[in-house]
Amino acid sequence: MDREIVKWRAVPHTRLVRATALAGALMVAVAPVRPSALSRRQVSERWVGTWFAASTARLDSPSPPPPGTPAGTSGQSLLQFSNQTIRQIVHITLGGTRLRVVVTNTFGTTGLRIGAASLALRDHESSIAPRSTRALTFGGAVQTTIPAGETATSDPVDLRAPDFADLAIDLYLPGDTSAVQTPITIHPASWQTGYVSETGNHAGETTIPVKATTRYRRADGLESATWFFLTRVEVLAAAEASAVVAIGDSITDGTASGLDGNNRWPDHLARRLSAAGGLSIAVLNAGIGGNRVLADGNGPAALARFDRDVLTQPGVAAVIVLEGINDIGQARASPTPSAADLIAGHKELIDRAHARGLRVYGATLTPFEGASYWTPEGEAKRQQLNDWIRTGHAYDAVFDFDAAVRDPSHPGKTLARYDPGDHLHLNAAGYEAVAGAIDLAILRPRTARESGR
Repeated sequence: MDREIVKWRAVPHTRLVRATALAGALMVAVAPVRPSALSRRQVSERWVGTWFAASTARLDSPSPPPPGTPAGTSGQSLLQFSNQTIRQIVHITLGGTRLRVVVTNTFGTTGLRIGAASLALRDHESSIAPRSTRALTFGGAVQTTIPAGETATSDPVDLRAPDFADLAIDLYLPGDTSAVQTPITIHPASWQTGYVSETGNHAGETTIPVKATTRYRRADGLESATWFFLTRVEVLAAAEASAVVAIGDSITDGTASGLDGNNRWPDHLARRLSAAGGLSIAVLNAGIGGNRVLADGNGPAALARFDRDVLTQPGVAAVIVLEGINDIGQARASPTPSAADLIAGHKELIDRAHARGLRVYGATLTPFEGASYWTPEGEAKRQQLNDWIRTGHAYDAVFDFDAAVRDPSHPGKTLARYDPGDHLHLNAAGYEAVAGAIDLAILRPRTARESGR
């Protein structure tokens, strides 16, 4: 949950590195392509996000901890990097044979130098599958510097990756992050172990000499990990493929779901969609622990980050909103923000999604009685907001997460079998239960629903 209030500066939208844009402009100028010359593949396929991590800033610059020890004590890894390679594992939802990676310096105030990068299929732990390594380039260059506030999209690579593959993404950082006074762009709680090498460029090596991991111990005692400088993997998919984005707080982010298990509720939703067959729908997790609708805290407020984390996702067709419990809980007994304030915030998210042609679904807030910031006033707000989500007819559809996990004999509390002990988050079984409350037929693209598929 939120531990401090910080202000987040506005940043530009995601875009390709300037070198790529310039190269594309020159190609168009020299050899314009007539529509009739487009290949069948270009017409029948498009880029779709298959994995995503919402970014925030690490504002401190502490000294690195001793090797082999947990690298944090609150809500993020405190690692620094100096002439080292980070091997990070991401679990994609929709597979394919052509991929590209988006590296982020969104919250940096100076350029981020990438000395080398690679993509591969993960074998186990820090090892990658032999012969699966693909070097990543940016505008044809092996090295790149990502300007402050920007992202860089790699050139596409051919790699056969099945649905739900674990990919290993290597970034060689030749500089010293502790020597530069700039926020480091991270996803604080990844719940996925990453690996940091000994000195040197080890990008693409089958096994790397591991000096440390990205794991850390949170203040609540849970062990998590952090993703650094990564925000998205995209796959070239069939034209009918699409993505649904889940925007939320720690309950979407997966707190208490376990380390390295992919048991967040969006993970369970992706597996349900796959098992249903005939639905090429990626699920992108845009949760940030401690996130709120209206106020900045552990990351920008949902209203502030909605364009970057939802509306600009490639292939996005729908969004599921589960937000507001931290606005309510952090207020404790204060009347501000009110349920009406939160409803107004939800309405703005809905209007912005609809303006982009997206379908937008609301999820009711799950119980939190017994949590450290529960109050009777907060419970009243939760009930009011949930009642509006269910009956206000503003969302295109509603998924009743509250009903899926609440105790029928005490509706303000979560069923014991779904409660990890903090009375706020869910365990893996609880996340599976809320994912099970989603009607998959509603997530079908309009064309599929109209044709009866």
